[in-house]
Amino acid sequence: MSKLNVAVLVGSTRRDSLNRRLAEALGRLAGERLAFTFVKIDDLPLYNQDLEADYPESAKRVKAEIEAADGVLFVTPEHSRSIPAALKNAIDWAARPWGKNSWAGKPAAITGTSPGAVGTAVAQAHLRHIASILGMIVTGGEAYISFRPDLIDAQGNVTDESTRAFLQTFIDQFATLLEHL
Repeated sequence: MSKLNVAVLVGSTRRDSLNRRLAEALGRLAGERLAFTFVKIDDLPLYNQDLEADYPESAKRVKAEIEAADGVLFVTPEHSRSIPAALKNAIDWAARPWGKNSWAGKPAAITGTSPGAVGTAVAQAHLRHIASILGMIVTGGEAYISFRPDLIDAQGNVTDESTRAFLQTFIDQFATLLEHL
């Protein structure tokens, strides 16, 4: 069986993003079942409907990567009790122009990490709401990961056994959903 393609959107565009590290670790846990394509979102202009007449190349690329994917994985921090602006901007570009929503019907999984106990809880709740409005099929369950400096080693492996087991179950459930759709 060939690997299913997953478009991965990391909400943090920070160079040393904890959420990027988590996403890469999830890719390792996915093994031979899923192939991750990290969608670049930091080069998108701020969404403005006036720009739709001459759709930006970066927005076309994001839409194409979403449309080519079998599913979408969102890995995001929480900013001001919601999702980061860069992620919301990417979501808006891929949902437009009207009638050409690239998210509709896409299966999705949502997770995130922060140094706090449930630092991405509100962001994940907002993102679930947005995803459902856009017609995505969002996996159930919640996946809040408390990040600490030694959680992921230099090779991208999750070092804590219970967290690794939890994340393995999370990514396996998503892969199973994608395989059955």
